[in-house]
Amino acid sequence: MKIPTIHGIIERRMLINYVAEPEFVAKILPKPFRPKLYNNKAIVGICLIRLKNIKPKGLPNFLGVNSENGAHRIAVEWDENGETKEGVFIPRRDTSLKLNAIVGGKIFPGKHYLAKFNVLEQNNHFHLDFTSSDNTTIEIDAKLSDKLNENSIFQTLDNVSEFFEKGSIGYSPNGKDFDGLQLETYKWEVKPLEVENVKSSFFEDKDIFPEGSIKFDNAILMENIEHEWKSLKSINHRC
Repeated sequence: MKIPTIHGIIERRMLINYVAEPEFVAKILPKPFRPKLYNNKAIVGICLIRLKNIKPKGLPNFLGVNSENGAHRIAVEWDENGETKEGVFIPRRDTSLKLNAIVGGKIFPGKHYLAKFNVLEQNNHFHLDFTSSDNTTIEIDAKLSDKLNENSIFQTLDNVSEFFEKGSIGYSPNGKDFDGLQLETYKWEVKPLEVENVKSSFFEDKDIFPEGSIKFDNAILMENIEHEWKSLKSINHRC
């Protein structure tokens, strides 16, 4: 699915990251994707992103749309033309914007579930929760910090920043294909978050992730980032 280059502002992007046992992550990944490992663990998580003035590049800002969005992500690798590629597989996307839910998977890559978002941001404290149309739920309370979670598998902020900057390509299921988008940011700057509470009905589903197979690892924040989304050639799921 090819779309024009999309331009706008990432007002706020929280990446909530978990480590998981690769064998269970592999079970929910379709071919050609496989888990991308860090210190022998799979990395999965949620991107909670508020977008502003989103529109085809070159159009004036007043034609853009704003939305809150959530994307469940799995860091992956795959082979393409004899080369190993890396990025994220996105099994589901959620959005506050009804337009996204209508056109997602049709004229914009990836099916989007319509969700009700509640957001409170004050004095570098962040609360966000949503309930989607299929009752998938997310909840997080976090505050800006000066250091990465000391128990993180990544150990340093630079390590986690580099890992996710390389994962700028994302693929979402759409029928028999996987629609691809590449995120290009005009700058890349992350800050650590201290997470006080986090819940995810997807990652807490014991049918997908049995007890002890997944745990929260860290969270990082990006703010006020000008960016572009560029469409990529779709991958056929039978590859």
